Amino acid sequence: MSLDNLARIGQLKAHTPNAAETLRLLASAERFLKDAHVAGLSDETRFNVGYNAIMQCALVALMASGYRPATSVPGHHQTMIQSLPLTLALSKDDWLVLDALRRKRNINDYSGDLIDPESASECVARATALLATTRRWLKQHHPQLLEQAK
Repeated sequence: MSLDNLARIGQLKAHTPNAAETLRLLASAERFLKDAHVAGLSDETRFNVGYNAIMQCALVALMASGYRPATSVPGHHQTMIQSLPLTLALSKDDWLVLDALRRKRNINDYSGDLIDPESASECVARATALLATTRRWLKQHHPQLLEQAK
C-alpha cells in the first residue's frame, strides 16, 4: 500500500510540513529519550517514553512526506508504524519489531500487563536508532525542514 492509498481510505490526510514543527517534534523525541535514562524509572515508564519517541519520529516522517495521520480514525498508531517502510524505507525486520512494540504497548495500556526490563530496553534502543534514521533521512531528502528560522 502507498501513502496515497492510505490517504484515499481515510487513514492519512494531506499535510504541508514546515521546519518549526519538524524541529519541535525532533526535540520532543530527544526529550523522551533523555527521560528514558532517568534513574529509578519503572520499566513501564521507560517503555512508554521510548514508544512516544518512536511515534514522534514516525509523525515527522509522515509530515515531511506530505501527510499526517487521521487521528479521528481508530488505528492511527498502527498506520504511523506501518508507514515507516514507505517514508524512511525501514526494513521489514525493523518494522516488525516496532509493530510488536506497538502491540505490547496496547496490551499494557488496556490490560495492565507488566513490561519486562528487556522490552523497555529494546523500545528505548529502537527509538534511539529510529531518531538517528529519521535525522539522516531528513538531511538527505528534506534538508529545508531542519533549518532554524532566522
